[in-house]
This record gives sequence, structure tokens and C-alpha cells, in this order.
Amino acid sequence: MAEGELDFWSFVELANHRLATEYGFRHQLATEVLLTLNRASNIVTYDLEASVHRPRGRSWSGFRLLFVTWLAGPLEAKKAAELTGMSRAAVSNLTKTLVADGLLERTPGERDGRSVLLSLTERGQQEMVEVFRAHNEREHDWTSVLTETEQRILVMLLDKLITNRDQFEVRGRN
Repeated sequence: MAEGELDFWSFVELANHRLATEYGFRHQLATEVLLTLNRASNIVTYDLEASVHRPRGRSWSGFRLLFVTWLAGPLEAKKAAELTGMSRAAVSNLTKTLVADGLLERTPGERDGRSVLLSLTERGQQEMVEVFRAHNEREHDWTSVLTETEQRILVMLLDKLITNRDQFEVRGRN
């Protein structure tokens, strides 16, 4: 097949065929599942960032930090990193920008002199209500191609992948 004729699904088919026949790899379905999961995640994330967040001057990472702080805060930066799936360094860098923009505030933590608590400012609260309205509508657009039962099954299956990761050594932030 010519390079120009490949689309995502024909690439997956080609990759699985070559991996099996040329290299002897046996777990083609695992490759297909994770390539598809990664592709879907990237497409949805890019769309949400491009259609909702970037027009408002925010990044996907900035939204995630504001979202977690909005709904779970005030919280320590370490907990914000855990809940967003970002590194503590990324949270620290984003925090500087969001504080400068007047959306987030840092206050000394009660635990020790080094910890800080993150919370939304009044402006940050207002922005999150407005932004999440558009974000949630776009989420609905994406998920409406699935029935409610299919959505629940997908969540259940993804949860099964996530919660069973302790069966083998997983590297990650959390």
C-alpha cells in the first residue's frame, strides 16, 4: 500500500501484520487497543483545547489545573499534580501563569513552611463556570455518538484498565 493511501485504520492493520509476520510479535489486539485509545484521547484533547480553551487564551494543562482546583480546592500543589496527572514542576510553572492572570492564588500551607495551597480567585471561579459550560457542551457532542449504556461500559472498561495496572510494574506519576 502506498504511503498516501494509509489512514489510521489501514496503518493499524499494516502495523499489526508486519509486527506479526516480520518480527514475530503475538499481541496484535493489545497494540490495536492501545493505539486506538491513544489516538482517541489525542483527538478529543486537541479538539477541546482548540475549540474551547485556546480561543479563551488557555491551554489544556491550564484548564486541567483550574478544573481540579475549582472542584477540589483549596488543595496542596502536590495533590493538584496527582489529580491532574501532571508533574509537580508543571503544576508549579502553570501556577505562576495562572496567579499572574488573576485566576489562582497561592497561600502558605498549614503542614509545613514549604507547602502551598492553591485556590481559585473570585475571577477564576467565574471563568471556570463560563468555560466549563462550553467545555461540557463539547464533551456532550463527543459522547452523544454513544448511547448512555455504551458510555457507562466505556467508563467501566477504562476503569478496569486503570485499576488493574498494579498487576505489573507501571511507570507514571500516580
